[in-house]
Amino acid sequence: MPTHFQVGVIDASFVPKSGNATYGVDRFYNGKASRNERGLEISMIAVVDVDQGIGYTLSVQQTPPSAPVEKSSSTVDHTRVDDYLDHLQTTRETFPGEVRHLVGDGFYSKQKWVNGVKRMGLEVIGKLRCDANLNYLYEGPQKCRGARRKYDGKVDLTNLTRWQALGEVDAETELYTAIVWSVCLKQKIRVVYLLNRKHPERLCYALLFSTDIDLDPIQLFEAYRARFQIEFIFRDAKQFTGLTDCQARDQQKLDFHFNASLTALNIAKWEQYQQRNPWEPFVFSMASYKRRKLNQHLMDRFIRNLDLDETLIKSHPNYSNLCDYGVLAS
Repeated sequence: MPTHFQVGVIDASFVPKSGNATYGVDRFYNGKASRNERGLEISMIAVVDVDQGIGYTLSVQQTPPSAPVEKSSSTVDHTRVDDYLDHLQTTRETFPGEVRHLVGDGFYSKQKWVNGVKRMGLEVIGKLRCDANLNYLYEGPQKCRGARRKYDGKVDLTNLTRWQALGEVDAETELYTAIVWSVCLKQKIRVVYLLNRKHPERLCYALLFSTDIDLDPIQLFEAYRARFQIEFIFRDAKQFTGLTDCQARDQQKLDFHFNASLTALNIAKWEQYQQRNPWEPFVFSMASYKRRKLNQHLMDRFIRNLDLDETLIKSHPNYSNLCDYGVLAS
């Protein structure tokens, strides 16, 4: 992968599964149905090239089922956030050296997650709630005696006069940024405020953040936008490489299947990337890759069954056009 701006991305995906003998069956959140359902869940860590707009799976691991809670226990210390941190810990050494930030959606905007990621030498990029509790940092003169003043008032998310304007990034979308104190995360963060003016009658905004306060706010915005590449990985793996089609029940067999499915997708992307036009933006379509491979296989069948000259046909200038018949992107 070229040395562009790269980030790590983490997300989980629901895998439908019925029965009682399969390892890991529990109730997990299914984004498709917007509710918890019985099945499996996989946690995936990917490396995304923000400039190229493409991601590769680095590690996938099945989320273990929740342990039964004893009635005598008043608190539950171990949560699924700990499972995701364990996954990150086992994968940390395989990260490329250029990756310094880990991006997650709003679920990962928790103090336990942020502190755990920072202990591993990474900075966090994520999304805050629209009603996040933030305070401005006090930068004025301090009194000679007494505790130092830390804050300069609560952040009013409807008033952007104290925020730095960054201009428009898209039509009717403006960016603002500020370094503030997060009450929930208990640390200084850089916040990027996305203001959508498409509907002037109501306020539409989103809050992105990073624990790296020196990170360029435009890069923060682009890194979070590139997070959606991991959703495309899930989509392509489910549609084309059989991610959800495994009938195994054993933990090791399931782990092999999930890794084989996503590795096949990585190989397809890498092969297409090697054949790209370096002067044009790289566009990957798994549907087109599948169609192209099917066309090549069909041409090989014609050559063998009709006893044709393979060298003559494959050296013809129209051979590549026939292989690309029906593709969506080239």
